[in-house]
Amino acid sequence: MADVVIVGGGLEGVAAAWQLSRRGVTDVVVCERDTVGSGGTGKSSGIVRCHYGVPALAAMATRSLDVFENAEEILGTDVGYRPVGYVVGVGAPNVDALRASLADQRAVGVRTEEIGADDVAPLWPTAHLDDFAAFAYEPRGGYGDAYRTAQAYAAAARRAGVTIRQGTPVAELVVTDGRVAGVRLADGETISAGTVVVAAGPWSVPLLAAHGVDLPIVVHREALVLVDAGQRLGTVPVFSDLVSLQYVRPEGAGRILVGNSDLAVLEPADPDDYLDRATEESLELAVGKLAHRFPRLDDAAVAGTYAGCYDVTPDFNPVISATPIDGLIVAAGFSGHGFKISPAVGALVADLVTDGASRAEHVPEKAFRLARFAEQDPLRSQHPYAGAGEMR
Repeated sequence: MADVVIVGGGLEGVAAAWQLSRRGVTDVVVCERDTVGSGGTGKSSGIVRCHYGVPALAAMATRSLDVFENAEEILGTDVGYRPVGYVVGVGAPNVDALRASLADQRAVGVRTEEIGADDVAPLWPTAHLDDFAAFAYEPRGGYGDAYRTAQAYAAAARRAGVTIRQGTPVAELVVTDGRVAGVRLADGETISAGTVVVAAGPWSVPLLAAHGVDLPIVVHREALVLVDAGQRLGTVPVFSDLVSLQYVRPEGAGRILVGNSDLAVLEPADPDDYLDRATEESLELAVGKLAHRFPRLDDAAVAGTYAGCYDVTPDFNPVISATPIDGLIVAAGFSGHGFKISPAVGALVADLVTDGASRAEHVPEKAFRLARFAEQDPLRSQHPYAGAGEMR
């Protein structure tokens, strides 16, 4: 018996457990089928940014920065956050959208500004910048380690009294007369609870579908490329290139992690059985984009590749919501945004459990409701970027 059962021990599940424990709700059991952070969490590129065209997401991202910046005090350990800054560059068709988006971001507390090519050049001395028309800069942006962050949430929750059961797959939700009553584990054990939070990424879908709740998620395989720069880069910021549709971040002193920002066409995948590396085609595309953007990295070489899966909703934004089943809450469909907003996601889940509504300014629970899809009212950027609207 527990007050709350959380299905899924990835970032969002353990963030919710930790945030509940901060509210004094500690009779919580997290059921993780493998080990904490062993799913999509461990494949995150770890970008930290607040640059969103959806004000609620921008607000969640900026609220989350306080946790990353003060992790040792708040969580008891460093989580690998490196505030190297975040630059986003756009071409001429997206200048107006960039400026409108920056204004909206500042309105919800994001520290961000427009800068020029002369400002970016010293930050990334090896970059080719001539095809950009405008840039934005967040000094508090950067990157972190999603796996370490998940472990930190889990450890802090345990210290507060939360139970985290690893190697504990949930087979089904127990629902009685339209209300959740707990979960049944794969070994037949039942854990009774008045509230269940399903935060199991793509594995959330069948759990809800068994009770007639449609969670519209597509699993998309996405590869990342690790490049040996062939030289010491110094301290360079994360760079979101919305002309070539790629993002890069430093990985130590002399390596770059390269990701894709073009999700116009998804690559469906089985999250339990997918190719864990870049294909030759995607590698060739990534190398070409990188060579164009950083032509002075003469001795750069591919050091390795890996792949992970996004749980993507129709509007590329998460579901953090009550469901038609009383007491059942879902937090899934993060579409690649989950790490940077995870502290605020945990807080919103805790709000829904304890109050039924969001406590956070600029983060209305209505924005992330599951019902928006049936209502044909998707959560979209107010200022979408041509070519990269899915990620903004």
